[in-house]
Amino acid sequence: MNKRYFLLGPGDGNRVIRLIRIAFGVLCIAVAIYWLNYNFRALKTDWTLWITIIFLAGFGLFQIWSGLGRATRFIEIDNSSILLKKNSILSPVLIAAPDVERIEIFPLNIIFYIKSKKRILLRFGTSYHDQNELILDELISFAESNKIPFEIIEEKL
Repeated sequence: MNKRYFLLGPGDGNRVIRLIRIAFGVLCIAVAIYWLNYNFRALKTDWTLWITIIFLAGFGLFQIWSGLGRATRFIEIDNSSILLKKNSILSPVLIAAPDVERIEIFPLNIIFYIKSKKRILLRFGTSYHDQNELILDELISFAESNKIPFEIIEEKL
């Protein structure tokens, strides 16, 4: 099995979109710095202004982070490990095959049971159903090749 890479959401877009995200992030941070400067000069400050400054700065940082390609959610399945980035802010998690106790596969999520009694939950969206099926097929072949027990559970409404 080769290393297979799957996106867990929409793609990053092309270079122009990424540059627009970075520029918008810089603009948001510039507005936040302006409001911060304005807030220090004003005699009467309001707590809603501080919330606005924090939100603009945080949103600007996230836009720059996304424009640099660091917010991409993905799963990368290799012969002996799985690299999973299920959150756009946190770093990816490496799941080694010998550490996996079992895998439960549901229609819209997957639970990896790790031998250290830890569970890793991967949730799928409903928009990219074809991509989800490809990921499920690769995970089943990963489990079979590494002799990891897995169970496909159909949820009933």
